[in-house]
Amino acid sequence: MSETTVLTSPARAESSHPHRRPDPCTMVIFGASGDLTERKLIPALYYLFRQGLLPEGFGVIGCARTPYTNETFREKMRRAVVKYLNVPPDDSAFVESFHKGIYYITDDFGDPAAYEQLKQLLDKLDQDGGTGGNRLFYLATPPSFFPQIVQHLGASGLATPKFPGKSWTRIVVEKPFGRDTESARELNRILTSVFQEEQIYRIDHYLGKETVQNLLVFRFANGIFEPIWNRRYIDHVQIAVAEEIGIEGRGGYYEEAGLVRDMIQNHVLSLLSLVTMEPPSTFEATAVRDEKAKAMRAVRPFPLDRLHEYAVRGQYVEGWENGRKLPAYRSEPNVSPQSTTETFAALKLYIDNWRWADVPFYVRSGKRLPKRVSEITIQFRRAPHLLFRGTLTRAVEPNLLSVRIQPDEGISLRFNAKIPDTTMQIKPVDMQFRYSEAFATSPPTAYETLLLDCMLGDPMLFTRADFVDLAWELVTPLLNRWKEDGKKGLYFYEAGTWGPPEADHLIERDGRTWHAL
Repeated sequence: MSETTVLTSPARAESSHPHRRPDPCTMVIFGASGDLTERKLIPALYYLFRQGLLPEGFGVIGCARTPYTNETFREKMRRAVVKYLNVPPDDSAFVESFHKGIYYITDDFGDPAAYEQLKQLLDKLDQDGGTGGNRLFYLATPPSFFPQIVQHLGASGLATPKFPGKSWTRIVVEKPFGRDTESARELNRILTSVFQEEQIYRIDHYLGKETVQNLLVFRFANGIFEPIWNRRYIDHVQIAVAEEIGIEGRGGYYEEAGLVRDMIQNHVLSLLSLVTMEPPSTFEATAVRDEKAKAMRAVRPFPLDRLHEYAVRGQYVEGWENGRKLPAYRSEPNVSPQSTTETFAALKLYIDNWRWADVPFYVRSGKRLPKRVSEITIQFRRAPHLLFRGTLTRAVEPNLLSVRIQPDEGISLRFNAKIPDTTMQIKPVDMQFRYSEAFATSPPTAYETLLLDCMLGDPMLFTRADFVDLAWELVTPLLNRWKEDGKKGLYFYEAGTWGPPEADHLIERDGRTWHAL
């Protein structure tokens, strides 16, 4: 066994967040040679380290099939931090401390001997770093490896806390959590056959974004908004998650997944639940997640006999962007020339409860749209009696509250004001709040927040099994119907546009329009 090194956080930051320092622990990343570890996980951990938020003795063990040594893996991670965090290449804090706490084990995930080797290294880090048997396992592999890894963790005894009542063991599972109701339930059965539900952290990085978290604060810490957050004052809600990029070489994955599985079943429905949930009795994980599940349970199922009135699916064809030709989805690598996989979806949803009865929620998400933006827009009802009708030359626009999740995280409120003039002219104006301006800093990335919460044992921002099941119960009949329909009802849109015209018809037949993003 090679010599182990204890990680020591920078002294300058040690006391800056004393209430956010977790217990000493070791993090094990399965699939550590992959893109997620390089782009997100290690840079996020290094950010926490530089902020003094990692515990003393913290260590990282990477496990993957690629044959690295400790030193070659450390160098790969150093380059990742330089690239994705924009730190100097000779950053002494990384070289002298952080990267020496990183280890690597070559593991094909199905070899019991590899788990024995992992167990020995974990025991040594417990001894040298004082980590007390606290372990965080992170599944950064393709979902097909999840059952195998989980079962080996159980068989090797690594899933059970080393010192019951004194140490903890947790596992982080990346989406997708199954591909339909049946597979999601099977994955959950495998997970819970080895781990307790409170040990399982299903991670959706959208829920770690500052503006998503701020939804709870915005709604429940401001007395002026919660009284009007209901059907009496809100006309409708729009949720948009748009991506400018295509499928980025992931044709094989996307052919199996599609837009609804990739974005709506998880990200969008989580946003919907935060917008619509009732106030929890306390600000703690169980109460918050209970209310999210209640909101999800109240979503009306799609009427499959009138599906075209509630759902539109699209797929991008060739288009142009700034003089650059964009390929069609069917021309992407590993995509069938006859593919009927959706790269765009627009949905109309209703929440059948007292607060939201008859308020439509319009959702749209897609690839190869004009810009990358995620936004929630609440449109309020118009004033019941317009006093200025006889003097105006144009219609008074409704009030809008927009929550921008990415990019430029912030919140804006649109209201009407009189234009300075001798006549009565009204114009909509926006009040803007931006995180970067209000707090003179950029918010941490989602993974920084979520990894820290895992170590702290705070599951509030993670997805519970019942929510996953409810989300799949909603979208699985829709996906099955689309599969049966094949190319029937699949509409095409040029890459670089806002989707097929049928998506506009979905909302326009209700007398409404999509808000500009």
